[in-house]
Amino acid sequence: MTNGQRKDPVSQKSANRSLRVALIVSERTIREYSMFLQHLLVGLADESMPVALVCPPQFDPASVFTGAAEIISYPAFNLPLMGRINIRLLTERLAKFEPALIHCLCESRASLTSQLANRLDLSYVLMVNSLQKWWKRLSISSQYCARIVVPAKTLAENMISFHPDFADRIQQINIGTFIAQNSGCFSEPSRLVSMVIDGSGKKVDDIEILLNVIRHLMIDGYEFMSVITGGERAARQMWKLLEALDLLRIVTIVPSRLPLRPVLAAADIFIQPQPDYAFNPVLLEAMSVGAAVAGCTGGVDDLIIEDRTAVVFDPKDEMSIMRTLKRLLDRREFARQMAANARQHLKENYSVGKMIAATMKMYYEIQG
Repeated sequence: MTNGQRKDPVSQKSANRSLRVALIVSERTIREYSMFLQHLLVGLADESMPVALVCPPQFDPASVFTGAAEIISYPAFNLPLMGRINIRLLTERLAKFEPALIHCLCESRASLTSQLANRLDLSYVLMVNSLQKWWKRLSISSQYCARIVVPAKTLAENMISFHPDFADRIQQINIGTFIAQNSGCFSEPSRLVSMVIDGSGKKVDDIEILLNVIRHLMIDGYEFMSVITGGERAARQMWKLLEALDLLRIVTIVPSRLPLRPVLAAADIFIQPQPDYAFNPVLLEAMSVGAAVAGCTGGVDDLIIEDRTAVVFDPKDEMSIMRTLKRLLDRREFARQMAANARQHLKENYSVGKMIAATMKMYYEIQG
């Protein structure tokens, strides 16, 4: 192909069919990153790329668009002392599929992926979504790991500090989402204000200070409804706290297993009550549908750009949280502008199209 020429779309599709990819996912991938997984699978299907999806046995293919992907359950036998047999059976299934490379979507499957790459003599990509800790080192093969993909600059810097020998293999590919054309943030003056609180993976202690602020806002005469998403892990304690604070009339809990995008689309304000030490896909979706974000820095906070994409508070200081929320509630045009800025930031940096294009480019670079 001469310089400046483009591949014929038909020949490009044929090339894509020859590059077969095995995706390795975990329970966490399905629970917390289901939208990302669905967007990736749709994008690869659109590129006519054959995919094998290695997933937990309890995975329901109907819950996520899988296209023509071949579904392989792992472990085949969820019993003690069956580890070696499960690895052998998975290796045999993948060998029949004949992948050109393996893409692991969760660091919890890093060791499994390294073993598979060694047995099949394949390069692999490892995706890391969480900040690493010194006492829990990732299993990474220097021979077979071709790329370590992270969705945030914060994570790239963290990985370099923990794994300096792999610095040249670390690549940032932002998780993509679809951005709403219009913002729902304070778009209907007559509608009751709605605030969504991110409770996914949070303990009651992580939200108690914020709920005290919610109570004070109610006493001060502000009218609104609030939803806590993904609070089912501590649901009993959460309901007790809501009852003790007399908030049951204005606060409810929505399980994370329900589709969250419609809930987020109805929100005027999205609140991240504590720093997240993993990339937060719920925050990404909240910004994409046009909610004004109030959050805190620390952890993986790349999406939170103070007074541009979000307003920021100190999660341990009630007065800081109160001032921040009143700033959005009292200055609705400011809140709408903040939501618009966030959507524009996502359009420029977090589109599904850019994510798929960068992923495909990486696959072909690895294949040489």
